Amino acid sequence: MAVKTILVSQPKPEGAKSPYFDLAEKYKLKIDFRSFIHVEGIDAQEFRTQKVELGKHTGIVLTSKNAVDHYFRIAGEMRFDVPDAMKYFCISEAVAYYLQKYVAYRKRKIFFVNQRIEDLVDIMKKHKKETFLLPCADRLRDNIPDTLAESNLNFTKAVLYRTVASDLSDLENVYYDMLVFYSPGGVESLMKNFPDFKQNETVIAAFGPTTAKAIVDNNLRLDLHAPQPNAPSMTGAIENFVKSAKKVK
Repeated sequence: MAVKTILVSQPKPEGAKSPYFDLAEKYKLKIDFRSFIHVEGIDAQEFRTQKVELGKHTGIVLTSKNAVDHYFRIAGEMRFDVPDAMKYFCISEAVAYYLQKYVAYRKRKIFFVNQRIEDLVDIMKKHKKETFLLPCADRLRDNIPDTLAESNLNFTKAVLYRTVASDLSDLENVYYDMLVFYSPGGVESLMKNFPDFKQNETVIAAFGPTTAKAIVDNNLRLDLHAPQPNAPSMTGAIENFVKSAKKVK
């Protein structure tokens, strides 16, 4: 299966540097980017049905920039003034710095780790007296609330936004040698937009076990899966595939 054109089901990387750009240049590939899913916030009326009281929480667990945006959005819609004493526990430095959009960063108690929820929990355990709020999407990886619960932390999950399929109708007659997926939602969006989709010779790649499972569950052929011992990244796995295809050719 020779691969010359690739569609990645994510937004185009910001800036001039990306492993995808290097891959395209090295192997003369045409790589396009398109988000198959997008986020929509729930309104205040729907939020109220969850019976979550924002004022009862003294710490916020933030696992994404979306969580930051929608926490402050819903706080505004609920006319809740976020207290200066609020503590923020962030999954990454990027999420922590993103808080500057809403708060005076240096004047707040902000903690962050390097992407691991287990490491974040270790910090939260030092603040066990806090009541934590976990703003999240309707689809949240189970390991996050499970890890918080196993650590006996007092937290409440609040669904503030949902992931929905984007309109891909303009791609109906556009064909790529490879489709790359990073989430089950992306796979579901493909099938929702094109219920009669026939894979044929199209190579389908997945990052992560849940994405791979979604591909198989939708009766599609999983041709490429990362991470693997010889390819911890998606771009590394694609490069190995492209090189193998050239050897076969």
